[in-house]
Amino acid sequence: MLRDAHVDDVEEMSGLINQFAKKDLMLPRPLSELYEKIRDYYVYIEDGSVKGCAALHVFWKDLAEIKSVAVDENLQKKGIGKELVQKCLEEGKELGINRLFVLTYIPEFFEHMGFKRIDKDLLPHKIWSECVKCFKFPDCGEIPLMIEI
Repeated sequence: MLRDAHVDDVEEMSGLINQFAKKDLMLPRPLSELYEKIRDYYVYIEDGSVKGCAALHVFWKDLAEIKSVAVDENLQKKGIGKELVQKCLEEGKELGINRLFVLTYIPEFFEHMGFKRIDKDLLPHKIWSECVKCFKFPDCGEIPLMIEI
């Protein structure tokens, strides 16, 4: 079941995200950030536990980021990640945002959904509002992709 995230989900979301971060498959997210941005997140719940998550974070009137897409390793390749990203795309469209981007170490997943690789210089709002705070800045190695809806 896919739904908006609740504060009670944050610790499980953190465990899921940071499990992949330890493998250098995504960037870590501290608990404080997850709580602060809880309204950005969706979760996939199975058997009463968080098995997937993704967030839509608005940067500007025409630009938003899909971030922290994570699905339990035992449930991958079942369409859960695609469903989470699709929910973020739908919300972006409802908000009137026509460009959504991701920064990822796994670009192929997003390319299958219609995202195209772009130059990171096209994301000045992201770079200066969040990336400069990252411990991997300026060379995190994430690949930027964008989709126009």
